[in-house]
Amino acid sequence: MDPETALSFLHTALGLKRVPRTGWLLRGLTDVESVAEHAWGVALVVLTLAPGVDSPLDREKALIIALIHDLPERSLSDIPSPALAHLPPEVKREAEEAALAEMMQGLPDTPRLRAWWREFEEESTPEGRLVRDADRLEMLFQAYLYEEGRGVRLDDFWANQEGRPFHFSISQAVYEALVRARAARQRGTG
Repeated sequence: MDPETALSFLHTALGLKRVPRTGWLLRGLTDVESVAEHAWGVALVVLTLAPGVDSPLDREKALIIALIHDLPERSLSDIPSPALAHLPPEVKREAEEAALAEMMQGLPDTPRLRAWWREFEEESTPEGRLVRDADRLEMLFQAYLYEEGRGVRLDDFWANQEGRPFHFSISQAVYEALVRARAARQRGTG
């Protein structure tokens, strides 16, 4: 691989360290996690849950998907859910595809990585579905940590998850355990 291509990709991708997660900002929080911190958290959730997944799974592939799943946000920023409600789904998808293609141009694994990214977007493989579960769980863990450390209530994050099952039973079980821990903390018993 050409070192200039690698440098260009890394310069762009590592810029995710400076892109804040906007959902937290919209709720009045300051000094919030970056998209890069979120991606690391998603990878950690994948690593933790993968052994409990009840179907064949390529853990390395799932970890790579976790690391790249939000790369387009370096160019597009973290578009908050309320804004997405006003856009046709294909607009976001097409913009993300174009941003990812531009960012990865010239990398040897570009076709494979872009295909894996689509597996996450489409939830079409066990790895893509696990990363989708981990993406949701990491957000809820972060909400839990913000509530715990900052004395805020982020009820809408939790309410948005009600009635939305996870793909894997281990993901659902961890979610339910987190909900119980939150309820116990709110009662002052946890």
